[in-house]
Amino acid sequence: MTVFDASCRACPRLARFLDDTNERYPDYHCRPVPPFGAPDARFLIVGLAPGMHGANRTGRPFTGDHAGILLYQMLHKHGFSTRDFSESADDGLELVDCRITNAVKCLPPDNKPVGDEINKCNLFLANELDSLPENAVVMALGGIAHRAIIKALGLRQADFKFGHAAVYDVGNFHLLDSYHCSRYNTNTRRLTEEMFDGIFADVRELLDNSAPAR
Repeated sequence: MTVFDASCRACPRLARFLDDTNERYPDYHCRPVPPFGAPDARFLIVGLAPGMHGANRTGRPFTGDHAGILLYQMLHKHGFSTRDFSESADDGLELVDCRITNAVKCLPPDNKPVGDEINKCNLFLANELDSLPENAVVMALGGIAHRAIIKALGLRQADFKFGHAAVYDVGNFHLLDSYHCSRYNTNTRRLTEEMFDGIFADVRELLDNSAPAR
């Protein structure tokens, strides 16, 4: 069951963009970015796609850019990470009972994958979700990640609307939504530190108590 293909070039637009980006930044990763964390983790975070100067540079999700600042602070605060900041793929940081992945594994132009690219990458996400242990928690960072998860599960989008702090029981695991920890969302305070802290507190409670979804 394949959850990642380091040599994947199934999306022509993304493959060309990675090639062009690699010419401009030859020291960058510029390939599909693998999931980060233990394969048997009970907590899975699903983002949208690698950032140009973050995961696309370092080769590790949410590492080296603004979006990872608040994320890794919260992971460390709630016991899911050994450090509260992430600089590079070899900085020694380890995740604890947690894994981070993206709905789209390759850098998209303007951080906006198109529908066909999301769909082509969806099989990897479906396989990753299928590998989760019972009573796991999956956090969707943003609406696109949420909809990719619902699609990967073969469920009706209309029955599972994205909403910050919404929790759904989708069978083998709980799906918990959060606004994405992007620079735009944190700067505009659409997502505050207190709000994100509350989301992680919910994750910890679900995992520790195996509480039923609301």
